[in-house]
Parts: sequence; structure tokens; C-alpha cells
Amino acid sequence: MDIWNIMEYAAWALSAVFGLIIVADWLKTDSTYSDDVLLSSQEGELEAMTEEHKV
Repeated sequence: MDIWNIMEYAAWALSAVFGLIIVADWLKTDSTYSDDVLLSSQEGELEAMTEEHKV
């Protein structure tokens, strides 16, 4: 087995690890916060209130 095969297997392993981390974080976030909090855009509302539109 040459170095390229080893690097390919290492890349697949890292990809699987990152995928598991993403899924674990998604489940943790989904169980911690409600949909109302996750879908709100308080910053957007504040910006909309402070914007000045000149015509």
C-alpha cells in the first residue's frame, strides 16, 4: 500500500469524523433551543428599525 492509499483512507476517516461531529452538534442544538429561537432574526429586526431610507 502506497502513501496515496493511506492518505485516501485518512481523508475518508476525517470526513466521517467531521460528519459525526456535525450530526451531534445538530442534535444538541435542536434539543437545546426551540424553533422560535432558531428561526428568529432579532438582529435583522433591530437593523430594520434603525435604518433610514432617504428618497
